[in-house]
Amino acid sequence: MMRMKKTLAAVLALMMLLTVGGTAGAEQETRKIETAADADEWAVIFLGEHPEDLDGAWLMTPQMETAAAQLGGMKGMAGSLAALGTAEKIYPAYEAEIQGYRAFHIPCRFTGQSVDLVLVTDQGAIAGMQVGAFTGEEEESTGSDAFDSIELALPVPVLNGELPGTLTIPKGDGPFPVVILVHGSGTSDRDEAVMSLKPFRDLAEGLAERGIAVYRYDKRSYVYGVEMMNDRQITPEDETIDDAVTAVQILAQQERIDPSRIYVLGHSLGGNMIPAIDRTLKEQPVQACGYIMMAASPRPLDVLMREQYEFLYSLMPEITEEQQAERDAVFAELDRLQDPDALTDEDTVMGVHAPYWKWLAAYDALEAAKEITLPVLLLQGEEDYQVTMTDFGIWQEALGEKENWKMISYPGLTHPFTPGQKAEGSDVYSREAKVDSGVMDDIAAFVAGTEANP
Repeated sequence: MMRMKKTLAAVLALMMLLTVGGTAGAEQETRKIETAADADEWAVIFLGEHPEDLDGAWLMTPQMETAAAQLGGMKGMAGSLAALGTAEKIYPAYEAEIQGYRAFHIPCRFTGQSVDLVLVTDQGAIAGMQVGAFTGEEEESTGSDAFDSIELALPVPVLNGELPGTLTIPKGDGPFPVVILVHGSGTSDRDEAVMSLKPFRDLAEGLAERGIAVYRYDKRSYVYGVEMMNDRQITPEDETIDDAVTAVQILAQQERIDPSRIYVLGHSLGGNMIPAIDRTLKEQPVQACGYIMMAASPRPLDVLMREQYEFLYSLMPEITEEQQAERDAVFAELDRLQDPDALTDEDTVMGVHAPYWKWLAAYDALEAAKEITLPVLLLQGEEDYQVTMTDFGIWQEALGEKENWKMISYPGLTHPFTPGQKAEGSDVYSREAKVDSGVMDDIAAFVAGTEANP
């Protein structure tokens, strides 16, 4: 039976599920998270076979109880981690402080991606849960005869911090063209890892073997998720656009990189953000010389989420009462986005604060894309159920005749541009696979065929 993994919406919910504030309500016969050992015990149950055993057993703030209920309790929250794969190892928790609150980091290695679960507490009550950058033991990296992997952090001045990143660059003196990778929705590491897939690593290594450098970095919401959640005014500009623009400026300063041949590649929501990135780059000292948009939709995110849920539920031979209740709850949440102006800045939808949704509601990717004068390569998998051929058709109709746009669709490829079929649903993420080599050939040809900035 098809396993229900809500990849896009679940990651969004995890990204924003932090409800610090208020006190812990009336005293109950419930446990508190007061030590690292308490956090260890909680995590083992949460990631075990029966996370629902945590319901009512551990104290939560009223705000956190409401947020958890919207996701179906502890079982629903644990289920939203399915995109990370199965938990293989849980490392000992350790205590930290986040803006005056006690927080417990629990490094966890999943089959698809390693992350820290971060529990923020208020007087022992769980006030928020966040997925953060993994702080456990790192895997040993393997070398290559074709390229070098150089650690290159991306500064984030507004947070007085930086995002860990990797520049994968062909062997030799260069200078080489470079492609900067921009993530899709939700928290994501530099590999854009989901379960068994690491599409950004595939692109980095595959393009480097074809003579093109690639820069990828951990997404801001992956590294600074807790800090961002305390700022309820976060928009896609803060989460995605600003860092992509900064990356262009930073890469122009690197040895062995040709500053006149910098490309920006966005996948999924990152592709949808390319027109906004182009608008911002026009005001910067260094601009890109071209763009690649992979599985990018011109339509609103909430419309795509609704379609994805509908499609995944349609694959199930039967829907249980519990699943029907979950479906109804999700659609009721999405219905609230039909009138975003009615939301206050304190409101959240699918765990995401209203200003984020309002920014998206005001953003018309298709109209903004018409302003792009640089070369654009738009790629689409024909077996993608998350961003579909309907989206590809909209792009074709609006921009297909423009000389600076080239569009290619691929039979047999899914949302991460790996082989599969729509009917498999999200099971395509659980199979070992790499980004199709033909896709990388087309990107390399695009880079080779476009002119450098003057």
